[in-house]
Amino acid sequence: MHTVIIAEAGVNHNGSLEMAKKLIDVAAEAGVDYVKFQTFKTSKLVSKKAAKADYQVDNKHNKCNSQYSMLKKLELTREMHYELIAYCRQKSVLFLSTAFDPESIELLDELNIDFFKIPSGEITNKPYLLRIAQKRRPIVLSTGMANIKEVKDAVDVMIAGGLKKSQISILHCNTEYPTPYENVNLKAMLHIKEELNISVGYSDHTNGIEIPVAAVALGATIIEKHFTLDRSLPGPDHKASLEPSELKAMVSAIRNVEMAVAGSGLKEPSAGELQNINVARKSIHLSKAHKKGTILNSDSLIMKRPGDGISPMEYEKVVGKKVNTDLPYDHKLIWEDLS
Repeated sequence: MHTVIIAEAGVNHNGSLEMAKKLIDVAAEAGVDYVKFQTFKTSKLVSKKAAKADYQVDNKHNKCNSQYSMLKKLELTREMHYELIAYCRQKSVLFLSTAFDPESIELLDELNIDFFKIPSGEITNKPYLLRIAQKRRPIVLSTGMANIKEVKDAVDVMIAGGLKKSQISILHCNTEYPTPYENVNLKAMLHIKEELNISVGYSDHTNGIEIPVAAVALGATIIEKHFTLDRSLPGPDHKASLEPSELKAMVSAIRNVEMAVAGSGLKEPSAGELQNINVARKSIHLSKAHKKGTILNSDSLIMKRPGDGISPMEYEKVVGKKVNTDLPYDHKLIWEDLS
């Protein structure tokens, strides 16, 4: 089992190519699979009258309430995309980005990305879904704010557009930034899997690393998590992002959980446990010395380690037996001692 970990740099580069490269450094050092940015043309994404979300106002550290002016400063040019892809290759981490408009879909297709990551806000955008489906690349779809019918409808649109169901993975997601733990509803990921019989994962916006790690334990095949160089930086997403040491800790925890859930599923001792059985379990011993021919009763017996003699599960078979020879106190019984 290998969980695909997407480190969401998003727009946390604040429009700076240098900062974007530092984010790639952090992602590579943490050992993620992909570092993901956002590809958009502001004029094709929002109207000039569109207001920010509450969390964007809080985190931008300024009085301007315009999404347009905020996003315009965060665009990545075509040339910046090429440079970031080359830098990712140099750092041995895979580049990914989310397209928010038709022109950006075409750019990412031209850049030959491994798969399209569809953000939650586009789940009801049928023309967008069809355009991406027609590219025939694998799809990872976030489902924040959606109900199960909307998820099914989006999948149906993409299948009608030419994708196979096996090419689609669905991420459970909550788009509160940050998401309160009581609103995570992590079992909804399993609901999606059961209802659609499809590969599932989780896109996380909580504070901390516990919830994505728990999602892997529940069967997530993909984890997406925002990260930043510093949560105190100005910008819409920094506050709900992991800092470098936290990202590294999340990756390590996920890899540990992968190993823990990768067993056979059968309840049986592991190879390492077998050597401990005799040390930890007990055998039937004598609680006092006994002469030859003595009949054993419950007061004659005591259960002590090690466990390489007669098992206490055989207790009733031992009571009432005679000892064949004189036996000292604390003697570990074997069947040859009894008749």
